[in-house]
This record gives sequence, structure tokens and C-alpha cells, in this order.
Amino acid sequence: MFENKIVIGIDYGTDSCRALVVDALSGEQLAEAVSVYARWAKGLYCDPSADCYRQHPKDYIEAFKDVMRSVVDTLGKEKASHITAMSFDTTASTPVLINVEGIPLSLTHEFIEDPDAMFMLWKDHTAIKEADDINSLAKSYEVDYTSFSGGSYSAEWAWAKVLHVLRTNPKVASAAYSWVEHCDWMAAWATGNVKPEIIKRSRCASGHKAMWREEWGGYPSSDFLNMLNPKLGEMRVRMSQETYTADQCAGILRDDIAEELALPLGIKVGVGSIDAHVGAAGASISPNVLTKIIGTSTCDILVCEKSVIGNRLIKGICGQVDGSVLPGYVGLEAGQAAFGDIFAWFRKILAWPLARFIPEKEKKIVKDILPKLESEAEKITPENSSLISLDWFNGRRTPDANLNLKGAIYGLTLGSDAPMVYRALVEATAFGARSIFERFLSEGLKIDSVIAVGGIPQKSPLVMQILADVLGRTISVSECKQSCALGAAMFASVVAGIHADVQTSQMAMGNKSFRNYFPNNINKQIYDNIYSKYLSLGYLQEESLY
Repeated sequence: MFENKIVIGIDYGTDSCRALVVDALSGEQLAEAVSVYARWAKGLYCDPSADCYRQHPKDYIEAFKDVMRSVVDTLGKEKASHITAMSFDTTASTPVLINVEGIPLSLTHEFIEDPDAMFMLWKDHTAIKEADDINSLAKSYEVDYTSFSGGSYSAEWAWAKVLHVLRTNPKVASAAYSWVEHCDWMAAWATGNVKPEIIKRSRCASGHKAMWREEWGGYPSSDFLNMLNPKLGEMRVRMSQETYTADQCAGILRDDIAEELALPLGIKVGVGSIDAHVGAAGASISPNVLTKIIGTSTCDILVCEKSVIGNRLIKGICGQVDGSVLPGYVGLEAGQAAFGDIFAWFRKILAWPLARFIPEKEKKIVKDILPKLESEAEKITPENSSLISLDWFNGRRTPDANLNLKGAIYGLTLGSDAPMVYRALVEATAFGARSIFERFLSEGLKIDSVIAVGGIPQKSPLVMQILADVLGRTISVSECKQSCALGAAMFASVVAGIHADVQTSQMAMGNKSFRNYFPNNINKQIYDNIYSKYLSLGYLQEESLY
């Protein structure tokens, strides 16, 4: 019945690893599993006050084994024997420094507890100074390596993060031979192809987060990187300048891993990619369809035919990369550095007294806070929404990256209550989304429809309705709970040779069920006025920084 047509998508999010097992021909989802990162859940190796977020590779390895054991148990021995391919997607940019053998330094005895030797999570913002230095040099150098990254390099991205560790931790810097993105390391670890020079690096991650471009010979030149730090130039030489789209094979799953997890031998492993880009494929993205992956942060993904984008440079986004989403098309990425994280922050603020005064009831009450806030905030009409907030609680990713910017809430009085503040925060995230939407349009790109995927679109009708009203567009929410893992499974099916290309896999495996949120035109007119005030408030804050 199965005839080796079963594939697995493994999605590494901010908090957990998720696996989805799919029959590649029928599209039937046969099993799924989730494993929370044990160390991360305890807050280890992180310092939110310093915008420092690190994850230990042991969390990734253990979570992978957990979810694989779980899906094998669900499938049973017979079905599991027909698994033919798997692919990984991860958050990005989440790089780690590695030694000459390709081993993350935090997996060696000397650095096992050193956060600088661990994976630097996408939302780690410790490298703002380094990003500023990269941007300054790029603007004066013979080639502007930021030109295909929206014209600005971000502290969230690989070269800035690596440079920061090289400058601030001499011991780790001395031991570092190269670096690798999380999505590339997972595929390399799974196949045993971990030597820095032979790792098959993701076109998606390299293009959007590391200034890779075929036209200028790969990554920025050694001369450019040497000006920032000679060690960067050395690392560049130790990295293959070829990159691969996610429909390519990275190798075969190691026999020892297969045997440990009761998997068949010979499973093909696809080249890794970024979660949002794979999730867009999982949501059945096509040209002129804006796909919004909404969770702790957001990624806004478009694909364009090469003939449509031509030689244009799209200003202020996170990059335009050939083949980063769908092979054969230019992938465009933008996004907000904080979305669900803002709501989680507000919940944490409200829950602060609970842990200190009624700890025995804390967990239950905290779980109920956001649903209660949403219920009450829903009663507030847009014309009575008297507060204005900026969504830059983790800086601004796009349009026009500036991680020095801060969140704000304007208009507070003694009459302001928690539901009013919560609604203002929701509206702020929608206004941030609109600024990205309008940037795409102002740059001459076409958006025919909008699809939203992720936890928040699944759980929050209020957020999605406000987003539809603010954009003035219908938002179609995918009913698939694991769009990123599904996208990874689609790519795995191409790697296995089951489907000829991703578009064919989308037709066979894609989600066909959507819930639509239609804009309220009266609310849209009210929000147009509030949005202009949001822009003015943002302008004032930016001006105050300089």
C-alpha cells in the first residue's frame, strides 16, 4: 500500500521541534509530534535584558530524536519502513560557530556551557554594533553587498552575530574554524557531511541572511570581510561558495541514527531551509500571493517570476533571492521582529504579581489571560480604541531595518485598562503589517491575495479580523496547523523523486481548507486615520534617535 511514498517534514521553531509524516501521493497526514527544547524552556543561556537568546545544540538533537520516536510509534513498524525522505526547516538567522570537524563548539568539553559557542537564535540582537559596521563598510566598498538585502544588513543575521562573538569572546574566537546556519547543520548532522568545506548550504539562508549572490562569486569577498575581522575572511575561504535550493538532496540519513530510531536505512535528507519560506510553500504560495507566517514574529513572503522582478532592487526588505522559496522564482522576504512576542510580553507583565503572591494558581490564571483579554478587547470598537502603540518591541525588521527602535504606547490615562492596552497592541501589529504591505506595493509588486499561517491565525479571530480591516484585504487562514513542517515534507517528496517539483507536490499534498476574514469597510476608514497617527508617532521616535 505504501510503496516508499512516505515523507517527513521536521520544523524547528523558536520553542519546539515538530515533525509531520505525510503520504506524498494522497496528502494524508499520517502522524505528527512536538518536542519542547528542554534547556530553552528553563530559560538557560539567555539574557532577555541584553537581547541575548542562545540555544544549545543538545536541545535540537534530543528534540529530533523525541519526535522521530513518537511518529515511529504512531505509524507502527510496517508503515515506518516505507519512509523514504525527510527535510528540515529552522528559524533563521540562527548560526553557530564550529570547529574544523564541523562540530558546534558547545558540543565540545571546553565550551559546553558557553552561550557564545551555542546557536544564536534569530531574535538575538546582541550584534547591533556589528551590523552597523557592516552597513557602513558596505556603503563605501566597491560592491554594496547589502543591495539585495533591502539595502541594510541586520543584527539578526549571521555575519553580524559571528563578528560579535569574534570581537567579544577571544577564547571562542580562537577555537572557531567556521560557522553554519541551523538549517544547514541539521541536514549535515543527519547525513554525517559536517566538514565545513563540504556542507551543502541553503540558498535560502545564505541569500537572505549572509549576503550570498551568484553574481559576485558567492558570499562577500574575503577582502571585504577581512576589513571587519581577519577571522571572517578565513571563514569565508572555508565555506563552499555554491548553495542549493531545498529540493536538492543533502545526503543519506546516517545508519547509526536510523538504527537508533527504528527507521529504515537509506532515507534521503533534503537540503535545509528557513521555516517561513518552507511554510509559504506549505501554504501553497504562488506568484502574487502574499503569505504571512505569523507567530512570535512574522515573515511576509512573496514569489515573483524573474522576468517580472528584473534588475529592480526592492528597498527595505529582508532580501530577494533566486530560488529561496520556489526553485525558478525570486523569493522576497519581509517581516516584523515581534508579533506574538508582544502579546506574550503583556501577559507576563499582567502575571507578574501572581508568581509572588498566589503561585499555586499562577499557571491556570496565566493560561486564561490572553483569551479573557481577547474577549474583552473584542467589545471595544475601532472608534473607541483611544490608544496608539508602536510594534517595535524587538526593533523594526522591515521596512527599513532599525533594531534600535523601541515599542511605545501613547495616550494612556487613568481610565486606560488592560483590554484597551491589549487591543492597541493588536492594532499596532496590524499597522506594522500594513507598512510592509504598502512597501511591496510602492516598489511595484503585485499582491492579488493574502494567506496567513501559524499559531496566531489559528487561535485569534480578533487579531485576524483587525488585520483584515487594517489592510482592507481578505485574509485566508490556512487550516493546516503545521504549514512549515508540511512544506518541508513537500520538499522531501521532491528530494525522494516522488514529485517532479514543488508545485506538483503542492497540488498533491497541499492544504485545501481556508477560513476567510473579510474586511469591514467602515472599520477600514477608521483605521486609515489611526494608521496615519501610528506613522507620525513612529516618525517622532526615529527622529529622536538621531
